[in-house]
Amino acid sequence: MNKIIRINLGPVEGIPMGQGHCFRIEGEDIAVFRGRDGSISAIENTCPHLKGPLAEGIIGDGKVVCPLHGHRFDLKTGKGSETPECVRTFEASLENGTIFIAYTPESAENVHC
Repeated sequence: MNKIIRINLGPVEGIPMGQGHCFRIEGEDIAVFRGRDGSISAIENTCPHLKGPLAEGIIGDGKVVCPLHGHRFDLKTGKGSETPECVRTFEASLENGTIFIAYTPESAENVHC
């Protein structure tokens, strides 16, 4: 079992409402999204199909659309619109205006789909 690292990503204002931002954590790119409803989500930044930067995708309906080919990924489960596409997800929270994620190094146990 991998160790969970709680990481402070800074103030929520660093990510505009309805957009994403890529954070480099332990050599890995993580896309963090700030929904228009105030929600915070974190997933692996790289699309498994064409390696598109998911943080640059459009979010809505609990999903992000890859900017390179239009495949969608669920922000909670990581499940893609095309079988068997899937990205890792990370627990994200907002505490007193600060974004935190629970990061674990890459492993199969992080993939929920």
